[in-house]
Amino acid sequence: MANWCNNTVVFEGKPEAIEQIQQLFNSMAEKQRTENCGQLPDFVADGNGGYFFDIYQDDYTTGIFQYETKWSPNIEVVQAIAKHYNVDFVQDYEESGNCVYGRTTFADKLLTDIYLEYEDFERFEFDEETDTYHFEGKEYDSKYEILETLLERKIANHQP
Repeated sequence: MANWCNNTVVFEGKPEAIEQIQQLFNSMAEKQRTENCGQLPDFVADGNGGYFFDIYQDDYTTGIFQYETKWSPNIEVVQAIAKHYNVDFVQDYEESGNCVYGRTTFADKLLTDIYLEYEDFERFEFDEETDTYHFEGKEYDSKYEILETLLERKIANHQP
């Protein structure tokens, strides 16, 4: 059984392109509900994985989608969508059970993927007695605030 990687992708570009992406994701979500299996856009070759599962979108947002993938993010498929519609994107992903946590940016046809290494996950500890996480002398109720802090530091220190 696969571990599920949570993904959030934000597409940016011309309104017409974002509307077409909106229709694409709505179509894939509907098709998944009826077929009960992961989906790919028609213009992406089947067989490479990267299927979209449980696609969700808030009714009040445009161009922002949440979904799951098996094991890891589907960066290549999202990049194919961006190239197809000539847009940029930011994709945040996490499957912390396998130490997967990062952000991919595609802007001006340049792909940048910044992610945490296994060693980053070892920088904090979980205290079972207090049900809290400890990092740099502070106590946290959730590991996600720590992971976001670590990722933001990597992004700030990234040299293109």
